[in-house]
Amino acid sequence: MKPLNLNPARRKPISLSSSELVKSNFIYPEKPLPLVLEPAIDGVKLLTWIASNREWLETQLLKYGGILFRNFQIDGIGEFEQCIKTISGNLLDYSYRSTPRHQISGKIYTSTEYPATQSIPLHNEMAYSRNWPLKIWFFCLKSAEQGGETPIADSRKIFERIPAEIKEKFMEKKVMYVRNYDDKLDLSWHNVFQTTNKSEVENYCRQAEIELAWTSEDSLTTRQVCQAVAAHPKTGEMVWFNQAHLFHVSSLKSEIRESLLAAFKEEELPRNAYYGDGSPIETAVLDEIREIYQQEAIIFPWQDGDVLMLDNMLASHGRQPFTGSRKVVVGMAETNIF
Repeated sequence: MKPLNLNPARRKPISLSSSELVKSNFIYPEKPLPLVLEPAIDGVKLLTWIASNREWLETQLLKYGGILFRNFQIDGIGEFEQCIKTISGNLLDYSYRSTPRHQISGKIYTSTEYPATQSIPLHNEMAYSRNWPLKIWFFCLKSAEQGGETPIADSRKIFERIPAEIKEKFMEKKVMYVRNYDDKLDLSWHNVFQTTNKSEVENYCRQAEIELAWTSEDSLTTRQVCQAVAAHPKTGEMVWFNQAHLFHVSSLKSEIRESLLAAFKEEELPRNAYYGDGSPIETAVLDEIREIYQQEAIIFPWQDGDVLMLDNMLASHGRQPFTGSRKVVVGMAETNIF
């Protein structure tokens, strides 16, 4: 008789490939934006998985425009920043600002700090300038009790859907953004340029081809003509890429618009948009563009721990009104200047 083997059998290690660790899906099957990636097993760390799948993720991002990482393990804001660095290298500063934000840690910022009752229309980050981030990341630390979604839309589809006569006029003339900086109504120039030194502002504007004028001791007006559309640097696809529909006075609620126009001349408004030759953009045209954005919007509820990576040229984003507390932080990386 053979002696009994009292040593328990060793468990064979389970080896899973990266593809087996994660499953992919879409929130809405008829709208393949964003691509949703979720772990197939418990305990998959987002940072580790991203590091092993960089090239594949880059390919999927160019195809779909956005990737939502859901139910991965991620240990706070520091690890979120490391995820961005793993894909894109160093993060970008939020310079030449358009909306109020605060720096949280490293180069991670709060999402736009407009009142919870306000919606933020779909837009591509910093499309009001000639220099913008190619990628933007969102990390939901705490979802709102109600609302607070971050709508997204495919900028390629926006470009395709805008009527040819509107598109051609914008492509020919481009967009002029006029800003009057006043911290009582909008951001001060100190906040926008992140300095109190006028010479630094002048140097920045000179390099960026922004026309500026000091209208008083501490008041500044700038004008810059920027693109209305753009070609993606990697895919060559054309995208609608401007913020005329946000900057134009018609974007304001009627009571606010009437109040401002009663107090200021049109050229003195905190911000406004014109065709590149200075002629007015027709409100009806902007309304048509806004309607297309609305029709193409993809809206889904945040879940705590969600990370959303967008190609900033292929996908626009916004924000829905919300109730309760909401904490979504943002990081930007890679610049269009090569």
